[in-house]
This record gives sequence, structure tokens and C-alpha cells, in this order.
Amino acid sequence: MHLLIIEDERKTAAFLQKGLAENGFAVDHSNNGQDGLFLATTGNYDLIIVDVMLPLVDGWTVVQEFRKGGKLTPVLMLTARDAVNDRVKGLELGADDYLVKPFAFSELLARVRSLLRRSPILQSELLCVADLEIDLLRFKVSRAGKRLALTSKEFSLVSLLARRYGEVISRTVIEEQVWDMNFYSDTNVVDVAIRRLRSKVDVPFDKKLIHTLRGIGYVLEER
Repeated sequence: MHLLIIEDERKTAAFLQKGLAENGFAVDHSNNGQDGLFLATTGNYDLIIVDVMLPLVDGWTVVQEFRKGGKLTPVLMLTARDAVNDRVKGLELGADDYLVKPFAFSELLARVRSLLRRSPILQSELLCVADLEIDLLRFKVSRAGKRLALTSKEFSLVSLLARRYGEVISRTVIEEQVWDMNFYSDTNVVDVAIRRLRSKVDVPFDKKLIHTLRGIGYVLEER
């Protein structure tokens, strides 16, 4: 995962860079809003952390201009101002979450991971695998031209598998991203959901797209 931090306080920026890097993230940094906005709009980031009080261009303007460009990347705003109006303003301009300084790094990390799980980034409005088509904006799925009636969880599940075509996804990752279970669970919710999804996506058709790697997870691919 590649993150961008737009923060002018050196100690805070260094603290965040070190902590996030230790947790497996690649991190870029800008110390002013002008350069930060340029990086945000031209780079390929999974999440952006923006301080409100920045030189040259403030954080609110960074978020506003970033969203005007149609970018869907999750944004976490940092501020020393705890007024409700300030938090509301940031959210209305397009921020996804808001964290007040001082904060514990563990809380920031939890918020970053939560936002990444819920990331609305759509690499394409339409995902296609063989004759399976997933319309991400209209929440429609069809196969061989036939509309499939999926539940919201089934749609999330097949979309996750399709976005990561050819990649084996573990049950734990599926639980985190589809059911928001960020703890150990001994339920078979994923297996049941996969079985139901297969009954709609695979069973009525000759070519099977959802495959199981026993003890590892599931993969959607054309074989």
C-alpha cells in the first residue's frame, strides 16, 4: 500500500513515516499544501493523510481541489482544532475521516486500515472476467448477458474477487473487507457465502470461474 502524508510539522511527519513504514506501508511526504496537492493528483496513492494547517495551501483546499478532480482516494485529515464546525467542514469538503491532535499512533493506524478496507476506489466502472460483467457503479452483475440477482454481500464478494483477478484471497482478508471482521472468527461465513455465490455465478454455466485452494482461500480466474 502506498500512502501520502501532507504535514508541515517535521516531528509529526517523521513519526508517521516511521510508524507506517514499520507496518508495511510505502510512504511519500510533502511539507506544504501546494506540493502535496500536486503529488496527490498526479501520484497513485491508496490513501492520503492531510494536515489542516499547511503553508501555501491549507488542508481544506487540498481536499476540496483533490475531490474536484474526481479522485476517490480515501483522505484522513489531521488537525489540532477540535471544534465541531471544523470537523464538519473537512467531511463536507470530501475527507473520509478526521483525527484530532494529539493522537495515539495505534488509533491512526486503525483508522488508516479501516479506510483502506472501505476504499471506494474503482479501477474501472466495469469489471469483466470471461463472460462475467460487474457494473461497479450500478451494482449490476451479469453472465453471458443474463442478469444475476445477488445480495449486497454477494456483490461485494464477487467484486473483491474480480478486482484481484488471479490472486488467491484468504478467508481472513475476505472477512475483513466484506464483513469488516478484524478479529479471529471460527465461523464459516465465507465458505457459506462462496457456496451461495457459486450457485448463481458458476453452477448455471459450463465454465467455472470461482476456484478453491484448500487451506489457503479463493480465486476468481478463467481456466
